[in-house]
Amino acid sequence: MASAGHIGSVLVTGCNRGIGLELVKQLLGKPNPPQVVFATCRDPEGARAQELKALASKHPSLAILQLETTDEESVQAAAKKAEARLGGSGLNLLINNAGIMLPCTLESATAKDMLDVYNTNLVGPMLVTKEFLPLLKKAAHASQQKGMSCGKAAIINMSTIGGSIEKIPETYFLMPVISYRCSKAALNMLTKCQSMGYKEDRILCTALHPGWVKTELGTDQGNLTVKESVSGIMNVLCNLSEKEHGILVTWEGKTLPW
Repeated sequence: MASAGHIGSVLVTGCNRGIGLELVKQLLGKPNPPQVVFATCRDPEGARAQELKALASKHPSLAILQLETTDEESVQAAAKKAEARLGGSGLNLLINNAGIMLPCTLESATAKDMLDVYNTNLVGPMLVTKEFLPLLKKAAHASQQKGMSCGKAAIINMSTIGGSIEKIPETYFLMPVISYRCSKAALNMLTKCQSMGYKEDRILCTALHPGWVKTELGTDQGNLTVKESVSGIMNVLCNLSEKEHGILVTWEGKTLPW
């Protein structure tokens, strides 16, 4: 029987750069790597996916899937390809990582800003989870493991402390990105709803704050490198259990308030 720390199959969205790309690298570099890692991005043939393609040429277990998280047909097509590759097995771990953050203050916010960011950061993860849910359920029901874990079946939604309503006095002036904050607060609610809805299926649902990372999205003002953040995230993923079901945790495994 596989241990709770071993993840047989994983799908990560938004993998052409930043945290998504580093997650794929570190998953493949584990002493006991997953049998299959699905890395998704909007344009696998584009210039920005070259590093991902180079990884795939070295790792037969890495499958690159075209997936635009806000396009239902694209999500459905990716799910069919993943199902075929899994060959009757379920999907153990879904990491909804793809997201955007646009400059947006209370004064500058427009309806389009708000809706574009909400669409990518909330609607996208909802659509992806909905489409891959049968594969997650299959993995959960087939597992002999007790309790909940990423080795059994889990949904990880990449969130942020910036979406925490309780913590906003500490973060407001550091992150004046209103559309991003609101979208991640909504993602936190989605995570909590998923934790209620999928509890009987024993699918772990957790929101994760990766820290303030130096990425194209997080700007160069972050205090963490991508490698440091993802190294912490990998440790957290291996140790998640039902205790973290339906909560927001940090890359160090600490609990954050909603």
